[in-house]
Amino acid sequence: MQRALVIVDIQNDYFPGGANPLDGPEDAAANAARLLQRFRDDGDRVVHLQHVWDEPDATFMRPGTAGVEIHDSVAPAGGEPVLQKAFPNGFVGTSLEADLRAAGADEVVVCGMMTSMCVDATVRAAADLGFTVTVAHDACATMPLSFGGVDVPAPSVHAAFLAALADGYASVVPTADLA
Repeated sequence: MQRALVIVDIQNDYFPGGANPLDGPEDAAANAARLLQRFRDDGDRVVHLQHVWDEPDATFMRPGTAGVEIHDSVAPAGGEPVLQKAFPNGFVGTSLEADLRAAGADEVVVCGMMTSMCVDATVRAAADLGFTVTVAHDACATMPLSFGGVDVPAPSVHAAFLAALADGYASVVPTADLA
Protein backbone atom coordinates (compact mmCIF):
# COMPACT_ATOMS: atom_id res chain seq x y z
CA MET A 1 0.00 0.00 0.00
CA GLN A 2 1.14 3.51 -0.82
CA ARG A 3 0.13 6.02 1.84
CA ALA A 4 -0.28 9.76 1.98
CA LEU A 5 -0.71 12.22 4.83
CA VAL A 6 -3.50 14.75 4.51
CA ILE A 7 -3.18 17.62 6.98
CA VAL A 8 -6.51 19.39 7.27
CA ASP A 9 -6.65 23.10 8.06
CA ILE A 10 -4.04 23.47 10.79
CA GLN A 11 -4.24 27.23 10.50
CA ASN A 12 -3.51 30.15 12.82
CA ASP A 13 -7.15 31.13 13.41
CA TYR A 14 -7.67 27.89 15.37
CA PHE A 15 -4.98 28.72 17.95
CA PRO A 16 -5.15 31.05 20.98
CA GLY A 17 -5.40 34.61 19.76
CA GLY A 18 -6.95 33.48 16.47
CA ALA A 19 -10.46 34.31 15.30
CA ASN A 20 -11.88 30.82 16.11
CA PRO A 21 -9.69 29.09 18.71
CA LEU A 22 -10.28 25.39 19.33
CA ASP A 23 -9.81 23.20 22.37
CA GLY A 24 -6.25 21.85 22.47
CA PRO A 25 -4.88 22.92 19.09
CA GLU A 26 -1.29 23.04 20.37
CA ASP A 27 -1.21 19.36 21.35
CA ALA A 28 -2.96 18.33 18.13
CA ALA A 29 -0.51 20.36 16.04
CA ALA A 30 2.49 18.91 17.90
CA ASN A 31 1.27 15.40 17.09
CA ALA A 32 0.57 16.38 13.49
CA ALA A 33 4.13 17.71 13.27
CA ARG A 34 5.43 14.31 14.44
CA LEU A 35 3.39 12.60 11.73
CA LEU A 36 4.56 15.09 9.15
CA GLN A 37 8.19 14.45 10.00
CA ARG A 38 7.68 10.67 9.79
CA PHE A 39 6.02 10.93 6.37
CA ARG A 40 8.78 13.21 5.13
CA ASP A 41 11.46 10.85 6.47
CA ASP A 42 9.76 7.91 4.76
CA GLY A 43 9.37 9.78 1.47
CA ASP A 44 5.58 9.45 1.56
CA ARG A 45 3.21 11.94 -0.03
CA VAL A 46 2.08 14.90 2.08
CA VAL A 47 -0.82 17.17 1.15
CA HIS A 48 -1.78 20.29 3.11
CA LEU A 49 -5.36 21.56 3.01
CA GLN A 50 -5.99 25.22 3.71
CA HIS A 51 -9.50 26.50 4.27
CA VAL A 52 -10.14 29.94 2.80
CA TRP A 53 -13.44 31.59 3.61
CA ASP A 54 -13.73 34.24 0.91
CA GLU A 55 -17.17 35.66 1.76
CA PRO A 56 -18.10 39.13 3.00
CA ASP A 57 -19.54 37.69 6.23
CA ALA A 58 -16.54 35.43 6.97
CA THR A 59 -15.54 35.54 10.62
CA PHE A 60 -12.32 33.54 10.29
CA MET A 61 -10.01 32.05 7.64
CA ARG A 62 -10.31 35.29 5.70
CA PRO A 63 -7.95 35.82 2.76
CA GLY A 64 -5.10 38.20 3.46
CA THR A 65 -5.16 37.66 7.24
CA ALA A 66 -2.55 35.97 9.42
CA GLY A 67 -5.29 33.62 10.63
CA VAL A 68 -5.72 31.93 7.26
CA GLU A 69 -2.04 30.94 7.12
CA ILE A 70 -0.93 27.39 7.88
CA HIS A 71 0.49 27.15 11.39
CA ASP A 72 4.30 27.15 11.58
CA SER A 73 4.34 23.79 13.37
CA VAL A 74 3.25 22.03 10.15
CA ALA A 75 4.49 24.51 7.57
CA PRO A 76 4.69 23.02 4.08
CA ALA A 77 8.11 22.16 2.72
CA GLY A 78 9.14 22.62 -0.90
CA GLY A 79 7.20 20.35 -3.20
CA GLU A 80 4.37 19.63 -0.75
CA PRO A 81 1.12 20.79 -2.30
CA VAL A 82 -1.14 23.21 -0.48
CA LEU A 83 -4.69 22.88 -1.72
CA GLN A 84 -7.03 25.72 -0.88
CA LYS A 85 -10.61 24.73 -0.22
CA ALA A 86 -13.89 26.50 0.39
CA PHE A 87 -15.90 23.56 1.76
CA PRO A 88 -15.47 21.25 4.76
CA ASN A 89 -14.88 18.23 2.48
CA GLY A 90 -11.29 18.53 1.23
CA PHE A 91 -12.19 16.76 -2.01
CA VAL A 92 -14.86 19.26 -3.12
CA GLY A 93 -13.52 21.87 -5.51
CA THR A 94 -9.89 20.77 -5.13
CA SER A 95 -7.48 18.45 -6.88
CA LEU A 96 -7.05 16.28 -3.76
CA GLU A 97 -8.35 13.07 -5.28
CA ALA A 98 -6.33 13.53 -8.49
CA ASP A 99 -3.21 14.38 -6.47
CA LEU A 100 -3.55 11.28 -4.30
CA ARG A 101 -4.25 9.00 -7.26
CA ALA A 102 -1.32 10.46 -9.24
CA ALA A 103 0.93 9.69 -6.26
CA GLY A 104 -0.38 6.11 -6.25
CA ALA A 105 -1.83 6.51 -2.77
CA ASP A 106 -4.42 3.98 -1.72
CA GLU A 107 -4.13 4.68 2.02
CA VAL A 108 -4.75 8.12 3.50
CA VAL A 109 -3.76 9.20 7.00
CA VAL A 110 -5.72 12.24 8.12
CA CYS A 111 -5.10 14.73 10.92
CA GLY A 112 -6.07 18.33 11.55
CA MET A 113 -8.79 20.74 12.48
CA MET A 114 -11.79 20.47 13.13
CA THR A 115 -12.65 16.91 14.06
CA SER A 116 -16.35 17.72 13.91
CA MET A 117 -16.34 19.44 10.54
CA CYS A 118 -13.52 19.36 7.99
CA VAL A 119 -11.74 16.26 9.32
CA ASP A 120 -15.04 14.37 9.47
CA ALA A 121 -16.16 15.43 5.98
CA THR A 122 -12.77 14.69 4.40
CA VAL A 123 -12.44 11.27 6.06
CA ARG A 124 -15.92 10.19 4.98
CA ALA A 125 -15.28 11.34 1.41
CA ALA A 126 -11.92 9.56 1.26
CA ALA A 127 -13.54 6.31 2.37
CA ASP A 128 -16.39 6.77 -0.10
CA LEU A 129 -13.80 7.22 -2.86
CA GLY A 130 -12.22 3.88 -1.99
CA PHE A 131 -9.19 4.97 0.02
CA THR A 132 -8.24 3.08 3.15
CA VAL A 133 -8.38 5.77 5.83
CA THR A 134 -6.65 6.17 9.18
CA VAL A 135 -7.25 9.09 11.54
CA ALA A 136 -4.61 10.13 14.07
CA HIS A 137 -7.09 11.05 16.80
CA ASP A 138 -4.64 12.96 19.00
CA ALA A 139 -3.49 15.03 16.01
CA CYS A 140 -6.98 16.53 15.65
CA ALA A 141 -8.84 19.21 17.60
CA THR A 142 -12.33 20.63 17.74
CA MET A 143 -14.53 22.99 19.72
CA PRO A 144 -17.57 22.73 21.98
CA LEU A 145 -20.94 22.64 20.24
CA SER A 146 -24.57 23.11 21.25
CA PHE A 147 -27.72 21.44 20.03
CA GLY A 148 -31.27 21.46 21.30
CA GLY A 149 -30.30 23.43 24.37
CA VAL A 150 -27.54 20.98 25.27
CA ASP A 151 -23.97 22.23 25.51
CA VAL A 152 -21.50 19.56 24.39
CA PRO A 153 -17.90 20.05 25.59
CA ALA A 154 -15.11 19.76 23.03
CA PRO A 155 -13.75 16.42 24.36
CA SER A 156 -17.23 14.90 23.98
CA VAL A 157 -17.65 16.33 20.48
CA HIS A 158 -14.23 14.96 19.56
CA ALA A 159 -15.00 11.50 20.98
CA ALA A 160 -18.44 11.29 19.36
CA PHE A 161 -17.19 12.18 15.89
CA LEU A 162 -14.21 9.84 16.14
CA ALA A 163 -16.43 7.01 17.41
CA ALA A 164 -18.67 7.49 14.38
CA LEU A 165 -15.70 7.48 12.00
CA ALA A 166 -14.29 4.36 13.66
CA ASP A 167 -17.62 2.64 13.06
CA GLY A 168 -17.02 1.92 9.40
CA TYR A 169 -15.11 4.81 7.83
CA ALA A 170 -11.61 4.71 9.27
CA SER A 171 -9.16 3.20 11.68
CA VAL A 172 -8.80 5.69 14.51
CA VAL A 173 -5.44 5.43 16.26
CA PRO A 174 -3.00 7.52 18.31
CA THR A 175 -0.11 9.28 16.60
CA ALA A 176 2.34 6.90 18.31
CA ASP A 177 0.94 4.04 16.19
CA LEU A 178 1.86 5.94 13.02
CA ALA A 179 4.91 7.99 13.91
